[in-house]
Amino acid sequence: MNTATDKKPRLTTSAMIASIAGEGQRVKAAPFGKALVELAASRPEIVGMTADLAKYTDLHLFAQAYPSRFYQMGMAEQLLMGSAGGMAKEGLIPFATTYAVFGTRRAYDFIHQVIAEENLNVKMCCALPGLTTGYGPSHQATEDLAMMRGIPGLTIVDPCDALDIEQAVPQIADHPGPVYMRLLRGNVPLVLDEIEGYRFELGKAKRLVDGDDVLIISSGFMTMRALEVVKALKAEGIGAAVLHCPTIKPLDEATILAEVGRKPRLVVVAENHSVVGGLGEAVAASLLQNGVQPARFRLAGLPDAYLDAGALPTLHERYGISTEALTRRIQAWLR
Repeated sequence: MNTATDKKPRLTTSAMIASIAGEGQRVKAAPFGKALVELAASRPEIVGMTADLAKYTDLHLFAQAYPSRFYQMGMAEQLLMGSAGGMAKEGLIPFATTYAVFGTRRAYDFIHQVIAEENLNVKMCCALPGLTTGYGPSHQATEDLAMMRGIPGLTIVDPCDALDIEQAVPQIADHPGPVYMRLLRGNVPLVLDEIEGYRFELGKAKRLVDGDDVLIISSGFMTMRALEVVKALKAEGIGAAVLHCPTIKPLDEATILAEVGRKPRLVVVAENHSVVGGLGEAVAASLLQNGVQPARFRLAGLPDAYLDAGALPTLHERYGISTEALTRRIQAWLR
């Protein structure tokens, strides 16, 4: 008979906004805020803007370091994006932060018409992408990539960890034109520094691990999960490769086509986004249009549905993006 100590601890509502880092995992605090503060020291044209969410996007560090270059726009995301476009027209480089649901759903027309159509130099860095909060559909940006991929000329970045974010910040600042970056905030996992020679390069996909049986193409924190899956599958004698695609648009088609065509394997696209309109469909379209046929192809993303509220570990398991769930899905597809 189970005792109270045998049972798993009950997850409280605090787990709805907890870090995606696993227990005991190495993390870095506020990599975006710190990287932006460091970069802005030599780039006076950089300004920080937010819609009442500086503390929750790590932009408060920029506000403390450069108060005269920080703009608090209040709960008005359309005003945030419209004003960012105006500042960019004057030669500034605005880094505009909010939650991904608010930045995309509420301000889409302003991003499309004010920023993107005129190719303005605005960097939109939006927290809580995909299923990184348990507060239900009002806060879960499970369709942000689908929306933003449809905007011509917009560069889209989905970093994996703290290292990706730190290295992405100066590169998106240097990139001429609008950028949408999914933002991991707070205590962000640190995993890619363990990959020898890895560096973030805007527009480039990188093979992190090689394997003969399955190729996992991933972005965002699902690359972290994919690396964990590699270890679990290796214990069963299954070789898995991981191709990390931190830039969703423009997609590094050349590297993806070469990697898929290199050997016959199950190809799995793992993403923290709906299976509709994200990295998986972008990869599938590229393969089909270029006549590259993988042995088998599967999407491991979030369902085309409004997701539940609850503790993040529970939701990640329920919707198939936890390490254990992704491992089971791949094992089943291999069978």
